[in-house]
Amino acid sequence: MSTLRFKALESVLGRTPVKITPPSDRISDYFGTNVFNESTMKEFLSKEAFQSVKNAIEQGTPVEREMADQIASGMKAWAMSKGATHYTHWFQPLTGLTAEKHDTFFEASPDGTGLEKFSGESLAQQEPDASSFPSGGLRVTFEARGYTAWDPSSPAFIIESQSGGSATLCIPTVFISYTGEALDYKAPLLKAISRLDQAAVDVCHYFDKSVSKVNASLGIEQEYFLVDLSLYNARPDLYLTNRTLFGHMSAKNQQLEDHYFGTIPRRVQAFMSELETEALKLGIPLKTRHNEVAPAQFECAPLYEEINLAIDHNQLLMDLMDKIALRHHFKVLLHEKPFAGVNGSGKHNNWSLITNNGKNLLSPGKTPKNNLMFLTFFVNTIKAVHKHADLMRAGIASAGNDHRLGANEAPPAIISIFIGSQLTEALEEIESHRVAKKDRNTDTVKLNIPKIPQILFDNTDRNRTSPFAFTGNKFEFRAVGSYANCAAPMTILSAIVAEQLELFKKDVDSLIKKKEKKDVAILKVIRQYIKESKNILFEGNNYSEEWHKEAEKRGLPNLRTTPISLDAYVTPKAQKLFTDQDIFTERELHARYEILLEAFIKKIQIEGRVLGDLAQNHIIPTALTYQTSLVNNVRGLKEIGLDKKTYESQLDIIQKISEHVNLVKKNVDAMTEERKKANKLTDTRKMAAAYDEKVKPYFDTIRYNIEKLERMVDDSVWPMPKYRELLFIR
Repeated sequence: MSTLRFKALESVLGRTPVKITPPSDRISDYFGTNVFNESTMKEFLSKEAFQSVKNAIEQGTPVEREMADQIASGMKAWAMSKGATHYTHWFQPLTGLTAEKHDTFFEASPDGTGLEKFSGESLAQQEPDASSFPSGGLRVTFEARGYTAWDPSSPAFIIESQSGGSATLCIPTVFISYTGEALDYKAPLLKAISRLDQAAVDVCHYFDKSVSKVNASLGIEQEYFLVDLSLYNARPDLYLTNRTLFGHMSAKNQQLEDHYFGTIPRRVQAFMSELETEALKLGIPLKTRHNEVAPAQFECAPLYEEINLAIDHNQLLMDLMDKIALRHHFKVLLHEKPFAGVNGSGKHNNWSLITNNGKNLLSPGKTPKNNLMFLTFFVNTIKAVHKHADLMRAGIASAGNDHRLGANEAPPAIISIFIGSQLTEALEEIESHRVAKKDRNTDTVKLNIPKIPQILFDNTDRNRTSPFAFTGNKFEFRAVGSYANCAAPMTILSAIVAEQLELFKKDVDSLIKKKEKKDVAILKVIRQYIKESKNILFEGNNYSEEWHKEAEKRGLPNLRTTPISLDAYVTPKAQKLFTDQDIFTERELHARYEILLEAFIKKIQIEGRVLGDLAQNHIIPTALTYQTSLVNNVRGLKEIGLDKKTYESQLDIIQKISEHVNLVKKNVDAMTEERKKANKLTDTRKMAAAYDEKVKPYFDTIRYNIEKLERMVDDSVWPMPKYRELLFIR
């Protein structure tokens, strides 16, 4: 066994769980203690300052400068009481990660003393270097200026030091360029959910005039892998790309289905407990934890929250997971497919719409009126996804998710919607029958709405193969990747539903102007939408080859790879959607397209370089060293006069090692040449296609031959930890 691999495995043995004691036995005692939430604001702010923040959150009212100074002073006092010495604007640039630049509260005085200051100006705005983040051409190197601006709708929070140092006050912000373009995920999301709110409220007024606000609600299920830190460090491919670029499958993996919902390993439970404690202190309402299907795979899930806050919390959670895992000698893997042959990881987005008076618009009611309201939002969502299925696919596209989508544990790249047999029958009945009839005696219109039970959980089985499934009172977008910032797909979903609700209102109002009864007009439009969008509804097995053929007949897009999928961002249809909704300008949209293509290129480029390096500097030398020992063995057997039959097996292995080594070397060289050709291309889209179609296909061939060598070469000299060592936590 190689020295590095031996030391890595040796360090794993005898690991004991890290003991962490929660602040209290009752979660309610410490939930949100590190958040500048309403109760904290009431304690540290004046009534006027508190109301100013509330108005900013609920009505979008700008915070006046004088009030900003008061809020900053109260926020600083609270933060310092929690041990904070620094503050930072916490934002989400287009790297997909979060970013922060820490400044101290301390300011020196001319007399040689100093004091802690934090002004309203520092709270409201900072100026990080915009040219150093992905901008898709919106910023160039000599145009460095960008601004972060406070988002009052997401509360400030304290990040405690993991090493015992001082804490930091984090202020959620948007990130924009000097010329006002969005350079982050949050700014477009806020615009999209604001537009959705307006459109949904307008439609709600057909049914309930008291509705003044509609919030999109989101619950994000986060899947992830854990590997021992020592083993992770002994795998350069994991360290540099977050996935194994080769590795023969362990004889035992997930085929016994014994890991799913099984007993959580002690070390993992210790990690989970600390993660939950720190998350709960930050107001992240983690509710669920369990083993997932693949060995070393797990899941955590919070309660539902307003969509902007849910996404901020998920980004913060991923950062927490990484930091806390290190304390437990683990590394968290959020890549969508870190191991071939076992399930990958997703991030299921459970989405619904909630009114200010607590009504879930995607939950059926007991009366025809409530059911009509439900059907309105239900059918409009289906219609929106049908119209923009290509854009929904683009919103989840990444190099990592390409490995997962379509495999046997994830939805395919074809966007379809599952609604269950009962709702399917209801929609078919609405489509094929008269929508209303007149009562002869009262001259009123009776609604002909099929009976829909108020609670559908027990009437609709789940379809785990569907990318976008209705699960009782919400839609579950299952195709989002585990590493993704959910703001991208949720911005798209919010925008397309907002657009569709606006079109719905126009269609209904036009019928009302023609003297149609309101409820009849609504049902007529719903009936029309059902007919127009029913091709996207599918109740069967999305994994099957039959569905792929059927989807093609229905005209549903099957966008298998990231470069092809991303084209949906720059179609005339998408440009009209985003510019009409005032979410992106055409320039911002094209910039995002370029950034996503560049990210894909860079990830495949890095993987190609790492694979080539490992193949030529680790695998081939190891195989040749072992082959030399076999050659010496055969030579010795010949010298003592043994018959050739006694060493035929050695000769066969020697020959096969040569064959596989030659194929590895040949394909690495060919891949390198294709990479050089791709790098010369100046068009980003063509370069992405070249990496996808010319470079990436070599990965599988190289991998196949390396895994053949792994099975032949003496285990004692194989240089890196194997799957059987990585996948099972000791």
